[in-house]
Amino acid sequence: MVQKKFHSQNDRKAKVLNRKQVLLCYEKFKNLTSPNPLYAKSFQSLPQSLSGESANTSEGDFNLGADNFRQQIACEKYLFVIWAMKKNYLIWMAIIDLLFSACSTSKQIGRLAKNDILKNKSFTPAHTGISIYEPGTGKYWYNYQGDKYFVPASNTKLATCYAAMKYLGDSLVGVRYIETSDTLIVIASGDPTFLHPDFSSQPVFNFLKNTNKSIFINTSEWKEHRWGSGWSWDDYNDDYAAERSAMPAYGNILRLGGSLNNLKFSPGYFKNDVHVDYGLDKNLYPGATRRDIAGNNFMVTETSANNHYTETPFYTGDDVLEGLLTDTLHKPVFLISYTGNYYKSTGEKEIHSQPVDTLLKILIHRSDNFFAEQSLLMVSDRLLRVMNDEQVIDTLLKTDFKDLPQKPYWVDGSGLSHYNLFSPQDFVAILNKMKNEFGIERIKNILPTGGTGTLSNYYKAERGYIFAKTGTLSGVVALSGFLYTKKNKLVIFSVLVNNHHTNGTNIRRAVEKFIEEVRDKK
Repeated sequence: MVQKKFHSQNDRKAKVLNRKQVLLCYEKFKNLTSPNPLYAKSFQSLPQSLSGESANTSEGDFNLGADNFRQQIACEKYLFVIWAMKKNYLIWMAIIDLLFSACSTSKQIGRLAKNDILKNKSFTPAHTGISIYEPGTGKYWYNYQGDKYFVPASNTKLATCYAAMKYLGDSLVGVRYIETSDTLIVIASGDPTFLHPDFSSQPVFNFLKNTNKSIFINTSEWKEHRWGSGWSWDDYNDDYAAERSAMPAYGNILRLGGSLNNLKFSPGYFKNDVHVDYGLDKNLYPGATRRDIAGNNFMVTETSANNHYTETPFYTGDDVLEGLLTDTLHKPVFLISYTGNYYKSTGEKEIHSQPVDTLLKILIHRSDNFFAEQSLLMVSDRLLRVMNDEQVIDTLLKTDFKDLPQKPYWVDGSGLSHYNLFSPQDFVAILNKMKNEFGIERIKNILPTGGTGTLSNYYKAERGYIFAKTGTLSGVVALSGFLYTKKNKLVIFSVLVNNHHTNGTNIRRAVEKFIEEVRDKK
């Protein structure tokens, strides 16, 4: 018998210990192949008479199962309890409860993941990763292939968003400029909002329009290609693959509207470059427009009964920018590739265009690839004075993202490239950095919640409780973000699915069910 008298609270706790369970636990612990040495000394607390007895009981009296690991966990729990009571350290009891509560949480979520996702036939051929993390405790609730690499699609925008939030300040630098008595040299910064229809306020346009000086545009800091690394070449004609450039205008998109008899153009600079396919009903509206891959020759190839704008990327280049700005400003604009000694002699000034978070909210809510690409290039310009993805990504991976759990292979700002590779744990870490450095309230303003943005058809019951970024490519579905549970615990999660062979909606609905059940359970 145990000789020491316990306090009344400990006496009540001691009643949960069945003598047979303790004895059988002792025997099983002795037979483990690699028992935890930390708890071996707990047997020193047992009196000789107890440790020398035989349990003489059946497996049914102590249902540990055959799994060696589970046996050790159960045994260690009982031995920990004995040790804690003998030493009268009640605080250890609370620690034990926390440890085994975490174990229970992982098991609960594991069952949900198994039923909703891992056993779902839609996921059978797929590569799936899940990570759920509670920043309040610094513990993972669940990991399933959380350290494996996945093509993340538009979840890549979360890394871009973090960089923009950190380095672009409160408002975008629309342009930098140097001026003399008769000359204005404008240094392009990559701002995607210039003359974009989403932004009615246009400080850079007003500045250029109102000057009486000769305007020279410097694009020498552009060290990139019009398309990102690993982009599909035949996406060039689609509105989600607008070309990148040093000084975008109108979002680098040609918008066509009105009937074919009375087409409306934006920008009007391209009105003589648009043609209508022979035989189309001129009373109908543009349905599809095709552009040459290396030039601005547009052909309306299909019609639509609905009056809506078609959007087609235009081909960028210095000559196009020069002509476009001359046409828009109604004054000559010239391009140069360097600024000579003006940097040293006069210094630079800046024109700010839009609030950074206004741009980022649109970027994330509608998953705007063009805004994402230009945002990363603006960060590059800000940090390095060149616009180049490879250089700025290398810089970020060596500084802000040097401690990510798995080093990503990151090549563009939007996630259009299949070359990007991140792990679920990477996105958990990035989102946790965003929360710690910028605050959850700022993040809530940028990420969509249920029923809004790219979540407009999902998580409607969770509006105000989930804030997340979606991602979609062929065979890819991704969702990473923040979730408030029914017990008001904040968790960060990432679910990445690659190589599925079904309708993406089936995958998204299964993930939605899983996330909703996690919220309900915890």
